[in-house]
Amino acid sequence: MDQKVEPAPSALHALPKWEFIALAAALMALNALAIDIMLPGLPQIGESLNVLTENHRQYIISAYFGGMAAALLFYGPLSDRYGRRTPLLVGLSIYVLAAVAAVFAPNFETLLALRFIQGIGAASTRVIAVSVVRDRFGGRAMAEVMSLIFMVFMVVPVIAPNIGQLVLLVANWHVIFVVMAFFGAAVTLWTYLRLPESLRPEDQRPIDMKSIARGFGIVLTNRLSVGYTLASTAVFAALFGFINSAQQIYVDIYGLGTLFPLVFAAIAAMMAVSSYLNSRLVSRFGMRRLSHGALIGFTLVAAIWFFWSLTGPVPFAAFVLMFAAAMFQFGWIGSNFNAIAMEPLGHIAGTASSVQGFIQTLGGGVIGAIIGQAFDGTVTPLAFGFFAVGVLALILVLIAERGKLFSAPSAARQAQRAAAMDMH
Repeated sequence: MDQKVEPAPSALHALPKWEFIALAAALMALNALAIDIMLPGLPQIGESLNVLTENHRQYIISAYFGGMAAALLFYGPLSDRYGRRTPLLVGLSIYVLAAVAAVFAPNFETLLALRFIQGIGAASTRVIAVSVVRDRFGGRAMAEVMSLIFMVFMVVPVIAPNIGQLVLLVANWHVIFVVMAFFGAAVTLWTYLRLPESLRPEDQRPIDMKSIARGFGIVLTNRLSVGYTLASTAVFAALFGFINSAQQIYVDIYGLGTLFPLVFAAIAAMMAVSSYLNSRLVSRFGMRRLSHGALIGFTLVAAIWFFWSLTGPVPFAAFVLMFAAAMFQFGWIGSNFNAIAMEPLGHIAGTASSVQGFIQTLGGGVIGAIIGQAFDGTVTPLAFGFFAVGVLALILVLIAERGKLFSAPSAARQAQRAAAMDMH
């Protein structure tokens, strides 16, 4: 694989913007599909494979995040050397083959191993989709496009649990993996036929330990990149924590039964609306005003939710209202934080996306698993998790911005940073 990359940036721009956004969203949505379509089937899988402890069923989600985190650091340097297409297509193939193999998993341990492998394949979509977006866009334009991608991406959590529930009405949990493999294969074919190479020749980086270490060093010594990556990690941990315990909260606490995917879908729809509004507003108000304000609002809502839960059971209507309010603001945080973290690192977009994705997935997955495993039959552990990560994210943003919120760095500071990056 030592051939010279021959990118075609003009072809990337020739791809209609709507199709580019749809394809990038489909790539990232495969992750949501692999997680959310499983949620209605967790009880049946646990019963079928003799999982005696209910919280242990969450490992089906955690194993997937673990595989993704393990592979994220590799796809970035590979895509910066060999281009975006080849590593992406290899990862997609792993994703599909692991889903097919899971249909025949004879026990819980084998299923977890295959989910881990599937996460390894899925890591390519997380890293390379963001890299391709950064290859074409930067700054507020990237934030706008990422918001639109996230809006389309959020269609999957709206429909995936319902697809999983429908599958279970007519078949067993094995068929869920058949559906997952089908969608993965469709996106793989779309990528193969329509996504051109976007890595520019001048940005191609060699594969050697010195080059990789230098690239990682550039990412990990950039104050804004590290600060916003860690803040994103904290906020995403709240979402991961909810996903881990969503089925237990909706079914065990609130008794929704087969209706739980509908409520799950309604919350996801709120996040999609939020992402669309962000794409319309970010060019006018800027990434920092929107995301900083949303982070403060997210933390305040979580605080009310947590302290209310300490007084007794939270009524279902109140739970949905507060959770929806928090998730609406999440839509203004994620895409903007990612765009700010990627902005100074366009010349090493693959490596930057790899490192940032690794930190977000590993950190968010671990913290989210802790929040999920803390489930005790109430919403208090989840509410506290949301409040704690909100406070942590706010502290990290203040450190990244040297104590200032809502405003972009001055032109002088931006010029100094650009000069420092050029020296690297």
